[in-house]
This record gives sequence, C-alpha cells and structure tokens, in this order.
Amino acid sequence: MKSILNRIVLVLVVGALTCVAAFAKVHKHDVTFENDTKVNGTVVKKGTYQVKFDDQTGQLSIVKNGKVVAEAMTKLEQRDKKAGDFQVRSLTNGDDSQLVGVTFGGWDKDVVISGSGGSTSGSN
Repeated sequence: MKSILNRIVLVLVVGALTCVAAFAKVHKHDVTFENDTKVNGTVVKKGTYQVKFDDQTGQLSIVKNGKVVAEAMTKLEQRDKKAGDFQVRSLTNGDDSQLVGVTFGGWDKDVVISGSGGSTSGSN
C-alpha cells in the first residue's frame, strides 16, 4: 500500500512540475544598441542583439549569434497602460550607458533590471 501511495505522489509531483514548465515563456525581441551599453556590469558592444526574457526565472539575456553575452536578474513593475511597442530604457552618464530595463509591446508591466536604480525612457 505504501508503494502505491509513493507512486501516486510521484506522478502528482511530476505532473505539477510539467504544468509549471508549460506556462513558462521566453519573450524575445531584436534590439540595436547605438552605443556600447553595460548590462549588469558587462559591456555589450554597439550592434544588433536579441533580448530574451524568461518570465519563469526573471532572467534577462542579451544574445548575439546564439551566444549569451550578458545576463541580469529582473523584477516586473506595473505600468499605467500597455506599451504600444518594444521599449529599451537606459541611463546615460557622459559616455557611459547602462541598460535598466525593457518593455515588450502590449505588456502592462516593465521588465526592470534588479538594482539598476532609476530609469530614463528610450526606444529602439
């Protein structure tokens, strides 16, 4: 009897984990950085990249030719209204530019890099 109960629990746990994985989604968008930009301390050279956001883990990745060049943990912040298009937000101090967040078109939340401080709006 104990063996049957253990199997039932195992099936339920596997089923629950499968459901969670099914709801996870990676959102992607191409972006061109006009200047070298820091992402979580890593300098990303100017150029075109793919931004990937995993809504399950909160991980934001900057990808070039299939290779992750920078990653950052994020948090979601509520917006007043849905974004009309994809937006990139960065802080600029002299020649230094730092990515602080992105927003995907149609979303009512901003993806904000954890510990990045305030933001200024910009769009790419």
